[in-house]
Amino acid sequence: MSKPIVAIVGRPNVGKSTLFNQIGQKRVSIVEDFPGVTRDRIYLDAEWLNREFTMIDTGGIETDTEDKILTAIRHQAKLAMEEADAILFLVDGRAGVTTADEEVATMLRRTKKPVILGVNKIDNINNHELVYEFYNLGLGEPIPISAVNSMNLGDLLDKIIEVLPEESHVDDEKDEIRIALIGRPNVGKSSLVNAMLGEDRVIVSDIPGTTRDAIDTHFIKDGITFSLIDTAGMRRKGKIDLPVERYSVMRSLRAVDRSDVVLMVIDATSGVTEQDKKIAGYAHEAGKAVVIVVNKWDLIEKDDKTTLRFTEDIRKELIFMQYAPVVFTSALTKQRVHRLTELIQYVAEQHTMRVQTSVLNEVITDAVDINPPPSVKGRRLKIFFATQPDVKPPTFILFVNDPEIMHFSYLRFIENRLRESFGFEGTPLKLIVRGRKEEIE
Repeated sequence: MSKPIVAIVGRPNVGKSTLFNQIGQKRVSIVEDFPGVTRDRIYLDAEWLNREFTMIDTGGIETDTEDKILTAIRHQAKLAMEEADAILFLVDGRAGVTTADEEVATMLRRTKKPVILGVNKIDNINNHELVYEFYNLGLGEPIPISAVNSMNLGDLLDKIIEVLPEESHVDDEKDEIRIALIGRPNVGKSSLVNAMLGEDRVIVSDIPGTTRDAIDTHFIKDGITFSLIDTAGMRRKGKIDLPVERYSVMRSLRAVDRSDVVLMVIDATSGVTEQDKKIAGYAHEAGKAVVIVVNKWDLIEKDDKTTLRFTEDIRKELIFMQYAPVVFTSALTKQRVHRLTELIQYVAEQHTMRVQTSVLNEVITDAVDINPPPSVKGRRLKIFFATQPDVKPPTFILFVNDPEIMHFSYLRFIENRLRESFGFEGTPLKLIVRGRKEEIE
């Protein structure tokens, strides 16, 4: 299922990032932080009233001169209108309605997207009269909030849930592998798609995808059905004439959510960038199978160690994604493009692999014998039993005497032993530690 996207837009210094961070600190957040994923978030997976959604912090409006501020606002609002399911328009209650606010409001009124108007910096109930002026924006009832002290945060989230579209589930095709190509703009995603679809023995048909006018391209190769999910790189040129470099994560989220396998495309001429880390980090946290594709390999001057050095750099920069195979391609010359479908099928199988409970526990027992858990404050960890309740990603529950004394480093050791024994190449593993008396949900 694809999570609805809520974009926060507004002028600089109205409190967008403060609100975003406050939501992240509250119980509404269901984000899991994985050690090694070091990056600045511009998105947050959240849950409120049993509804999941993704909130996007579009950041401050970047402009060199005051003359360009309205153009920058217009671009940011366009981006939100195209990509989001709902828009949270945040204004500064103490500053009152500004020309810039009116500019954005005019654009938002013309779109069919639901808009929530949040009036920030209303720090106490005596300041509620500051809200009335914002009715003039014509966006419905303004919701007074204070991002700093979380005042009325629940009311704001209630309104967000109220306007979100009904949940839509993508039909699961057991015999179909759904693939999302993600990455920064201009890394060659569209060229790779065309190169993959240009192979012999490929049957292609365009089938309407989601209600958001995305087109999923279905093809068959060697008897396996694949579906390429529409991403920003596959959109027509008219949809990418925006300042999307910083915000391209937004356009990858829905494709990742709907996919089984993610092709993380990196430009060989620029290497791994901070933006690549953000995009790859979302795929990792979503628990998707991943293949790292280094494209434009034909533009690199090589010696006999170039591939090794580049792979080492990728492992260093994407330290949280050591499990993902790396393939060096050229969409232009078709170099190694034929390997992509083979790797996709392979990591998809690894992503759905189940391990027999008896065999799993034998491996865990052997791991403990080889490297016994260290003592913590005089207590030694004991692992009583392990089971695998789920796949996509493969999920393991370890029942222990005291979950509090399971150190991260030992959990990583267990994970490495599982990979050595069973493979699981191309897929993250989810390890859950529970007390002996806790029941499996």
